[in-house]
Amino acid sequence: MGGGGFSMEPENLALDRYVLAQSGKERPNVCFVSTASGDSIDYLRRFYQSFRTLECEPSHLSVFNGPLGDWRDFVLSKDVIYVGGGNTKNLLALWREWKLDEIMREAWEQGTVLAGVSAGSICWFEEGITDSVPGPLTPLRCLGFLKGSNCPHYDGEVNRRPSYHELLNSHRIGPGLACDDGAALHYVGDELHRVVSSRPAARAYRVALENGSARETELIPEYLVPGDS
Repeated sequence: MGGGGFSMEPENLALDRYVLAQSGKERPNVCFVSTASGDSIDYLRRFYQSFRTLECEPSHLSVFNGPLGDWRDFVLSKDVIYVGGGNTKNLLALWREWKLDEIMREAWEQGTVLAGVSAGSICWFEEGITDSVPGPLTPLRCLGFLKGSNCPHYDGEVNRRPSYHELLNSHRIGPGLACDDGAALHYVGDELHRVVSSRPAARAYRVALENGSARETELIPEYLVPGDS
């Protein structure tokens, strides 16, 4: 998700319902991972407040106060892993330190639905455009489950689109996909399956160099009517 979901649209949980539906379970076990926000208590509160209204069994994983027992067993027991926004650089550093990156790959390979917003979108790609360090937006090497680069908040933050273009033009980041707030990329395995949105005007884009300059190809999402799965 480029932006949206319960943390940005608490009155419209269409994207969250869509994520849960991909598990194929009537009442999936969903785990919220809020590492990028420093395991913010407020973020966790908002997650539970929203997901307790949905057909699921919500839980969370805190890197600072992890589950009793084995993290691997805990993560692999979930149907959906939902990663929150925040500082992607910190998220990656902590996951790698605690081997959560390896556990997440194992979960993905066994068919667990991996999802997320902003930092929770960037992290799955080879690289992303991030505000995790002070100053201009920068490229960041990520987990590499999905090919290419990723840019969230494409219409929601004024510097996102021009920064992505400039990084591509200067060959500091590779081609990839950008998402407006409210748009989401649905991958099956490592192939893009479809694009969906919770906002009628939200779009996604393939962004690549053409004749030496960044060019966009617009991807029209399937609009998810609020309240539908």
